[in-house]
Amino acid sequence: MRRLACILCAFVFGIALFAQVIPEARSRKLPNLPGYEYQKLHFGFLIGFNMLDYHIYNKGIAFDESLSHDNLSPIWYAEIEDLSPGLNLGIITDLRLANHLNLRALPGVSFGERNVTFRDSRGVMVDEEPLRIKSTFIDLPIVLKYSAYRLHNVQPFVEAGVSFKYDLARDKQSHLQMKSFDTCLDAGAGIDFYLQYFRFSIELKSSWGLTNIHKLEVDADFEDRPYQQAIDALKSRIFSINIFFE
Repeated sequence: MRRLACILCAFVFGIALFAQVIPEARSRKLPNLPGYEYQKLHFGFLIGFNMLDYHIYNKGIAFDESLSHDNLSPIWYAEIEDLSPGLNLGIITDLRLANHLNLRALPGVSFGERNVTFRDSRGVMVDEEPLRIKSTFIDLPIVLKYSAYRLHNVQPFVEAGVSFKYDLARDKQSHLQMKSFDTCLDAGAGIDFYLQYFRFSIELKSSWGLTNIHKLEVDADFEDRPYQQAIDALKSRIFSINIFFE
């Protein structure tokens, strides 16, 4: 529900802005920032919101029953039941490669949290509260942006690329150990709005992790072993709503 609410709010905001830009443009007749999209190089900044998720691959096999807690089954499963909003901040470097095609580097920092719930094979929760996995990413997305023809002060676009992430909060949290580096495929779409003094853009983007970031510790603490042995692999899934000022 939170994801749907964020998407709806973003689109309502975009439509409201669209409704303001078009009448203003018609009254002025001339487009805002003429030729801006043909600049060879320009810069800007972004702010956005994210929701961090995992694609969890559970082993589904029993671990040593001596590790089991209380009367729980020795087969545990992990899942994400709730998504928490996070924050994206970054700068924009945009290089025009050709008409309608731009190469963009978007270095920045992201803050977020994932809530992982463990259950046994009978559906009984292992802990009263989910395990909270907090992350602070140094993020470097590199994407190709393809823009449609500009319609006065409005220009839709799609983009795709790859992002490299380094998690500063890589230390073990809540029984699990994560790897520091991650690589993701990114894909998104949005709309550029040309205002009087700058270009304002809104984008919806999804990211899919390519690497397993779950780190199985050989010398894990006794109480951590059931959690770590229940998971075969973890891959990132991230949904973002970003706002660009250029």
